[in-house]
Amino acid sequence: MSLLNVGARALLANQVALQTAGHNIANVNTPGYSRQTVALQTVQGQFTGGGYIGQGVDVQTILRNQSELLTRQSATAGSVQASDIVRAERLRQLQEVFSGGTAGLGAAINDMMNAFSDVVSAPTDITARTVVLTRMDETAARMRSAADRLTEIQYTVTEQLNSSVTAVNSLAKQMASINEQIARAKGNGQTPNDLLDQRDQVIRDINQYIQTTQIPADDGTVGLFVAGSQPLVLGTTATSLSVDDATAFPGSGQIKLFFNRPGSPSIEMDENVLGGGSMSGLLRFNNTDLAEGRNLLGRMAMAIGTTMNDQHNLGLTLDGALGKDLFSLPTSMPGHTNGAGVGSVSFTGPTQFAASDYEIRFTTGTAGQVVRLSDGKATAFTSAANLATLQIDGLNFNLTTPGNPGERMLFKPFSTAASNIQALVYSPRDLAVANPVNAAMGTSNGGTMQLAGLKATGLPNPPGLVLPPNANAAAVPPILGGIQLRFTAGPPTTYDVLDRGTAPPTTVAAAQPYTPGAPITINGWEIKLQGTPNTGDTVVIGNASDPQYGDTFTRNSGNASALMGLRDVKMFDESTLSDGYAGAIAQVGTRTQSSLFAAELSTTIASNLERDRTAISGVNLDEEAARLIQYQQAYQASSKMIQIAQNIFDSLIQGMGR
Repeated sequence: MSLLNVGARALLANQVALQTAGHNIANVNTPGYSRQTVALQTVQGQFTGGGYIGQGVDVQTILRNQSELLTRQSATAGSVQASDIVRAERLRQLQEVFSGGTAGLGAAINDMMNAFSDVVSAPTDITARTVVLTRMDETAARMRSAADRLTEIQYTVTEQLNSSVTAVNSLAKQMASINEQIARAKGNGQTPNDLLDQRDQVIRDINQYIQTTQIPADDGTVGLFVAGSQPLVLGTTATSLSVDDATAFPGSGQIKLFFNRPGSPSIEMDENVLGGGSMSGLLRFNNTDLAEGRNLLGRMAMAIGTTMNDQHNLGLTLDGALGKDLFSLPTSMPGHTNGAGVGSVSFTGPTQFAASDYEIRFTTGTAGQVVRLSDGKATAFTSAANLATLQIDGLNFNLTTPGNPGERMLFKPFSTAASNIQALVYSPRDLAVANPVNAAMGTSNGGTMQLAGLKATGLPNPPGLVLPPNANAAAVPPILGGIQLRFTAGPPTTYDVLDRGTAPPTTVAAAQPYTPGAPITINGWEIKLQGTPNTGDTVVIGNASDPQYGDTFTRNSGNASALMGLRDVKMFDESTLSDGYAGAIAQVGTRTQSSLFAAELSTTIASNLERDRTAISGVNLDEEAARLIQYQQAYQASSKMIQIAQNIFDSLIQGMGR
């Protein structure tokens, strides 16, 4: 009987080994499956006078081949990879918005500025004026199109975040259910290998969306924590996540991830503490990369539109009227906060704009600081009145109601500028290309002085030069006579400023220093003179709309020259208007390339760790096929052993029956 028992045990053990090998082969393509092997143990031998006689073999357990360390490292690396890849994909879309070539925004801006050259040459040419208006409308349309594309990208990101949250919540419930099954199965003293594989795969799937920390419990369950301390799955209980507007800045477009524990207030989690996962990458893209893209585009729209509006307002149309705004732009933007503070930001210095959002952080009373979020630069203020006097990056912050200590207020000055920009001038006659002032050299001048430039600037007089109101040559209605500059040969060479609106002309500024080629700025206009004057040489600057000059202004294109000259003004981080778009392309391109490199690096790390994990846990078909042959032969030998035992038993029975 002992031989029969040994054979039967061997037969059963090899049958289990064959079944396990078959199970491995069947699950070779199952995600997360870990290769299983049969652990055999020798049955305790029977003691006799001749020693211990072997009793065969038993199945001790079914081992799950896996490394806990490599499994966790692989899941974490996969989480970082998912974050880097999704951010790089979105940045590539953002880079497409800031594209070059003839279809890009930069080409439209250059075409618009260059179109003024034909108007400079022929200020009364209606066709040339129409081309300028067409170019301006095209530029505004491309800015709106780019802004709409950014809005589409943001919508896609929001939808992807919502679907990711739904997936994580479903996976968290699934893991809680598996935890419960594992805890029950642990009671029989054996390890439920397939359930453990399912749980590890669920953890890997969750880590594709949000990075987690795993902590095992004594009952066999595993707790999952996000953001370092928030329990997404604790035992058999799962907690849901959600995405919504940032609580500190509602309506600002910032999105945050919320942890919704039953019976407790929702906890807002910053993307910087989430680690990896596609949701972390999407949140960083939306709140940082996309915000920067909007700021770059909005700053460009505000700076170009404001400077062109200001210059156009100084010129005269073909009908002699002052120019109106070329583009529609916001005059102010509100602040975002959930506290008591109420404020807005207005625009005063377009050449100083920085592509950034800003925060006002209140400290004590009404004091605080304005922080430029792009680099953290802070400007302190002592009160709302003090803040109103400060010009920060060409912006003025105005507080209607100061916030409480510790409160923050977010300002997004450029977020909607490109979305709503429109060309406002439709008639070519309304294009104000003429200077509002004209200049004439004295007929009896004897020096070499010549007119080098004349334009309206809207700038105040230089320090020390104070003129009475009736001395403004660019005033409306026009002042008869205008302003006369009368020179005295040096050294040093000087000039007097005389108001010709009085009889006799009144000297309002005397002995002003003259430097050839240096601009002379008076009451919102600027004149440049070259050469050396003789004593008594004069220049008269008059209002171009003065009736005594008739329609001479219609053949003047000084303001068109000033508008065209804006392309060389430094207004984008020390870059000129014509180079500003190239700078924006470079900033977005640099960020995109950096993200692509990070994605490539994290993909390599994740692939290496996954390869190391599967080297231990993966199923090798060649190896399993060899084991099938091995276990088949052992099974056949065990069957032969039972057959021999049966024959011996039959012979014994027959012998005893005689």
